[in-house]
Amino acid sequence: MKKIASLILGIMAFSFAAGAQELKPVKIDSVISVNLPVEHEVKDTLGQKIYSGSGSLGYIVVIRSANGNAKPLKKEKDLNNVFKEYITKVQGQSSGSVLNARDTTIGNLKAKVFGLEADNGNGVEIRDFAVIYTKDATYTFEYMYPESRKGLVKAENKTFFSSIKASNELQRTDQYVNTEPSGVSQTGKIALYGGGALALGLIAFFLFRKREETALS
Repeated sequence: MKKIASLILGIMAFSFAAGAQELKPVKIDSVISVNLPVEHEVKDTLGQKIYSGSGSLGYIVVIRSANGNAKPLKKEKDLNNVFKEYITKVQGQSSGSVLNARDTTIGNLKAKVFGLEADNGNGVEIRDFAVIYTKDATYTFEYMYPESRKGLVKAENKTFFSSIKASNELQRTDQYVNTEPSGVSQTGKIALYGGGALALGLIAFFLFRKREETALS
C-alpha cells in the first residue's frame, strides 16, 4: 500500500513539475520584494495592490495595503496586537483552524507567520501566511494548496517565503516608535546602580567605624 501511495505521489510530482512556473524576483514597492510566478496578475485598487499567480503546486497571493492615516504604533506590544487582530480576522473569514503561529524576522523587521486549515466545500485547503506591518503599509504573503499536496509543496513553499526581502532602510522604528527594551529605563538603571553603589559604600563605612571603635575600647 505504501509503495502504491509513493508511486501516486511521484506521478503527481512529475505532472506538476512538467507544468511548473518559474518564480522570479518582483518589487512590490521600493523596500519589499519577493519571487512570484513569471505569469502573474496585478490589480491596483483603493490603496491596495494585489499580485497573484499559480506556482507549480500552490497558488500565490501577495497584497500590499496602504495604512493611510493610521496612528504610529508606540511599542512592540502594539505591533503584537496588530498581528493578533490580523490572524483573528483571517480566521473569522474562513472559520478555519490556525496552525503554528510564530514570530520571525525578515530583514530588520519583525513579522508573523502562521497557517490556516479550512474546508472550502471541495476539500481541506491549507493557506500559509507571512505578514509584515510598517507605518506605511501592511504586506501579506500567502501560499495556498489542497491538503492532498501537503507532502509535495515543501520545496516551492520554502522557496517562496525565503525569497521575501526587506530593504535595510526599514528598521523597527518603521514598525513602532519606542524600540527600547521593556523593563527599567536607562535613567532608571543609572539611578538603581548608583543607589546600590552608595548603599554598599555606606555599609562599608559604618562597618569600618564600628571596627575602629571596638579596637580602641
